[in-house]
Amino acid sequence: MRLFQYLSQWKSKAKDGIQQSLLIAKFLCLLHVTNNYVFSPVMVYGPSMLPTLNLTGDVLLVEHLSPLLDKLGPGDVILVRSPDNPRKTVTKRIIGMEGDTVTFLADPSRSDRYISLKYSMSYCCNEEVIGRLKEECARIKPFRDRVPKGHVWIQGDNIFASKDSRQLGPIPCGLILGKVLYRVWPPEGFGSL
Repeated sequence: MRLFQYLSQWKSKAKDGIQQSLLIAKFLCLLHVTNNYVFSPVMVYGPSMLPTLNLTGDVLLVEHLSPLLDKLGPGDVILVRSPDNPRKTVTKRIIGMEGDTVTFLADPSRSDRYISLKYSMSYCCNEEVIGRLKEECARIKPFRDRVPKGHVWIQGDNIFASKDSRQLGPIPCGLILGKVLYRVWPPEGFGSL
């Protein structure tokens, strides 16, 4: 008789333990689904999105439903898996959607011709020579590219320090991880982008 009382006491404690474990497991499942498929906080840093985002880092709230529902458009700031390094994510702005024709200039910070012309103009005193150099700069033709189906054209806000579609070409929509909704940290920058 005493043995049955002793076992029933342990049975109730085991049942409580299992219920608590199931509650924790449900919470962790909900947290996983929310973090991977609905919303997640992301720490981003680097110079490519200056002045929109800080160089030293911002915490952003990213929602993951827009790419799945095709609710992205030009001007949206997005989180993208890097085509160069799949372990890295980058934050860029959508400039063009599929079917758009994008016109852009070569990255001035990496163009030897542009640097030499810029250097010459900054140290030249003769107005006639400066005029000819400005004409030469105007002759640098912009590039045109059509965004293919299932791709987007992305660029960083800081064109001088951003590796984006100008170097990599259109980015497949499958690499888009989410749309940035809010800046959460630092507190003085809290708000939508």
